[in-house]
Amino acid sequence: MSNVSTIIEPANNQQVIEMAKGDFLNVAVDNQVVWQKECNFALQLLRANKYLDDIAWANTESLKNAIVNISAIGISLNPALKHAYLVPRDKKVCLDISYMGLLHLACMSGSIMWGQAKIVRENDEYRSLGIDKAPRHEFNAFGDRGGIIGTYCTVKTCDGDYLTEEMSLNAVYDIRDRSMAFKKNSGPWVTDPEQMIRKTVVKRASSYWPKVERLDSAI
Repeated sequence: MSNVSTIIEPANNQQVIEMAKGDFLNVAVDNQVVWQKECNFALQLLRANKYLDDIAWANTESLKNAIVNISAIGISLNPALKHAYLVPRDKKVCLDISYMGLLHLACMSGSIMWGQAKIVRENDEYRSLGIDKAPRHEFNAFGDRGGIIGTYCTVKTCDGDYLTEEMSLNAVYDIRDRSMAFKKNSGPWVTDPEQMIRKTVVKRASSYWPKVERLDSAI
């Protein structure tokens, strides 16, 4: 009787995802992130984007890693939440976390109590009140606010203090211009620039927040 085990090759990306189930369950950090739901969300993303689906099939290991990272970080692909996505990058499938996802993780892990990231435009009234206070930001939500000139992130710490990080648009673009995808005129900097502007200031602001492993892993 032979002791040689048979290696079953997946026939499609759904089977590739199913192969990640064991590792997904082993590294789980949040019981609100449920395997079957995340499996379904991942399949929805793949079926809606043929290019992503093709990249996943060409690099099945990256697809499995991205699925496992969902569980290891404790973030959901639920499209209603807009916390995280599967994206093609450098011929791999990557787990991409939005600025809302980063703020959610910071709150859930106890790094901060509350946070927001906002964009400042030319016609807004914006006044910085210091790093330890929330700024004064007033604007006409239904009028012409003009072009983007900057962004900021304000959070409330667990001690009840405020921390504010501000970035000019030029400072944000210095970071954007390092992106290989942007240099190729593709990726989220092209498709979702305002979301990436907010994400940039959130990532910079997070360096001042209390350190927690879950958030650090996500960043």
